[in-house]
This record gives sequence, C-alpha cells and structure tokens, in this order.
Amino acid sequence: MKREWIRWTGYGSPLGGGIQQYLEAKRSFGRRFGNEERALHLFDRFLAQQRVTAIEDISPAVVDAFLCSRPRRVARSYNDLQGTVRRLLDWLLSQGVAGVVPYRGRPRRETGRRVPVLFTDAQARLLLDAAARLPDDPHVSGPRGRGQTYRLVFAVLYGLGLRVGEVSRLEVGDVDLGRRTLVVRRTKFGKDRLVPFGPRLAGELGTYLAKRRRLSPDRPLFSVRGRTAISTNSIRKVFQRLCREVGIGPSASGSAPRVHDMRHSFAVATLLHWYEEGVDPGDRLHQLSTFLGHVNPAATAVYITITSELLQEAKRRFARVAAAALPEVAS
Repeated sequence: MKREWIRWTGYGSPLGGGIQQYLEAKRSFGRRFGNEERALHLFDRFLAQQRVTAIEDISPAVVDAFLCSRPRRVARSYNDLQGTVRRLLDWLLSQGVAGVVPYRGRPRRETGRRVPVLFTDAQARLLLDAAARLPDDPHVSGPRGRGQTYRLVFAVLYGLGLRVGEVSRLEVGDVDLGRRTLVVRRTKFGKDRLVPFGPRLAGELGTYLAKRRRLSPDRPLFSVRGRTAISTNSIRKVFQRLCREVGIGPSASGSAPRVHDMRHSFAVATLLHWYEEGVDPGDRLHQLSTFLGHVNPAATAVYITITSELLQEAKRRFARVAAAALPEVAS
C-alpha cells in the first residue's frame, strides 16, 4: 500500500498545545522523537477533521476510530501507533490537564519478531556494484555521479553500521581524512560522536570528495540535488529496488531486506570476528555499543541476531570450558 504523504500546516485540534509541550518535554532528555511527532501530527489532523473541539470529547472510541483510519497490517506497527497516542494522553493526565480521558485499548498480539536479513560480504558487493551503475537523472540539476554517490552511501552503511538518518545528515566538513574519522551529529539520542574508518573507506571518501572540492563544509556530503541531502526515504527506496534486482531475498522470517539490516549485519559481523580471534565478545560489548551510538550495552542487544555461525562458536567455547570443569566436578 502506498504511503500517504501530508504536508504539515500546524496544529488544528484542542490537543495541539499539549502535543507541542509533550514533544518539548521528551526532547529535553535528548530524544529526537521524530516518528512519534509524525504520528501525533496525524492524530491532531484526524481530530480536526472530525471537528473535535474539546479535550473531554477525545474518548477511547475516538482514539480507536483514529487507529482504524491508519490501517496497519503488521501488529508491531499498530501497537507502536497505539502506544504513541496512549503515552501522550497519560503524560497529559500526569500534568493535570483537565478533561483528558485515559486510553487503555488492547495491543494486538505479535506472533513473532522480524528476523533481519544479514548481509554477507558477497551480497554487499553485489549491492554496491548495482548502485554504481545507477544513471544520473537528466531532469535534476545538481552534482553528477548519482551511482557513485549511492554506492558510497551503502558502503558507509554497511562498513560502519550507521543509522540511515545519520548518513543522510552527514556534511562535507564531517569527514576528516587525516584522522580517518566521521563526525556523526544529531544522533537518535541527541548526541554527537566520532566514528573511525579504515584505509579502504578513506580512499573511497577521498576520491568522492576530490570531485566535490568546491563544496563548503556545511554542504551535504551525499547529494544529487545540489544543496539538498539525499533523504532517508530515497535511500530506502533505492536500496529495496537494488536488492530485488540483484536477488537479495527475505530472511528466515520471510521479511524483505531493509536498510537497517545493514546495521544488524555490521553488529553480527563484529561479534563473529571477535569469536574467530578468540576474544570474549562480552568483554568488548561496551566498545561496540559506543561505536553504534547506544547509551548502554543493553540497547546493543537488539542488533545481536543469533546466527548459526554464532551459535556453533558459542557451543565450541562452552565445550572447552566444560571440558576443563568436568575433572574438578568428578573429583
């Protein structure tokens, strides 16, 4: 189903002021809250269209009607939208806003979590090669080299495990070829971080920047429209199309590949590398967490998908430990 894009023109419901205060409160703790903001804009627009003029008229039935107006085939997506509205109303209640009616609708049952597609190096090369062959758009005035731009976008996503939004927001001045670091700004948790990269990516970035040497440091690093950065939506669309073209299929759960799967792939590949080197991943999980931009290692666990390779390595490590312990138990 094609997504409906609606231009935001301002709040139009009695909840408008409360939504704005709620977003400001959440962002004061360093949260970007972008997806939640878009969902609440939709809720506000729905209330205005239904001519709801008083907060006390926003009953659970009205919330249910809003959820029905935004069909979600996937249970998790529905639950995210429902939870966003519920948390807003709960916060308004905690702030003593008069007339707020709490919402306690039941979430949908989630039958199983999505299993990400874990890219191999061979699959990543197929994707990069396909990206390099993308033609320039003759109707767009801007830097030439659309194919090389997207190729480097996917190389950074796969090689450094960045979020797609972080790559989209990179500026020319964020690349330090001398120190081989990227400055990643305005991350998910409102913080900046330095991300180191190796000599191969340094060469790729150096070649790419050499063709754009006249650009000022505050210009988008990845752009095919002059001053406008490549949007996250464009990156996702090109990624999905190229995956279909080169035959990168769904995961074990039947889920089609997503851009975010490249971040999963980076995390799992890092763990496998540590296993192969004989390093205990538990001792270095905080390093991976810092590299990925998480506030604590617990958040990194989301990306640690158990692959057959990881499972077999864990079994071998356990067998070595058990073999050493058994004589002591027997005695």
